[in-house]
Amino acid sequence: MTYELFYHASNAGRGEFIRIPLEDAQAPYADVAREADGLAKMTRFMQGAALTHPQFAPPFLKHGDLVIGQTANILLYLGPRLQLAPESEGERLWAHQIQLTISDLVQEIQHTHHPVAHGLYFDDQKAEAITNSRHFLAERLPKFLGWFSRVLGTRAWMIGDACSYVDLSIFALFEGLRFSFPKAMVRLEPQHAQLVALRDRVSMRPNVAAYMRSPRRLAFNERGVFRQYPELDD
Repeated sequence: MTYELFYHASNAGRGEFIRIPLEDAQAPYADVAREADGLAKMTRFMQGAALTHPQFAPPFLKHGDLVIGQTANILLYLGPRLQLAPESEGERLWAHQIQLTISDLVQEIQHTHHPVAHGLYFDDQKAEAITNSRHFLAERLPKFLGWFSRVLGTRAWMIGDACSYVDLSIFALFEGLRFSFPKAMVRLEPQHAQLVALRDRVSMRPNVAAYMRSPRRLAFNERGVFRQYPELDD
């Protein structure tokens, strides 16, 4: 059965955290918003008056009769089905906890360029964005990366001895951070060599590498969570 991913057609954003596991597992999926009537389909799931479970915002995933929203929740569902999750309940909950923490960081990254309101242009809140980003790069990002490093330790993978969706999310996170804050990441990455090595291991997985080279992969731009504004970098 084909998975149907609903996310914006113009940017990678949070949808990338779903696409990469689907690509890694070679699971059949449709990137619905990139289809001819995709936007209308996505809007119906968010605004349909008769829906029992309306969706607040993408990404959300349709699989059969199920419609699942929120990135971490989608991955909690997909992980076992794609063989990208631990077997025990306790370890699956631990994976979910790490993923929720990644989601927290992604939200803080978005606030670096839109700290006042999502409805305002970047230029309307540039001064606040610069202040927010200085604090984020000096304190918040090192704190998150430090915790992820503690979780990983000296192991090859974040959980157990096999790659999971959490490892794929660390890869997606690093790709976004390197785009948004290239100078800061040059400074911070040497302090987290094990995390960088994990990112590199994921990048060499054949299906991930093929996806990153393919036209299915949307390039980062100034529309998504990860944006590059030089004045916000170190």
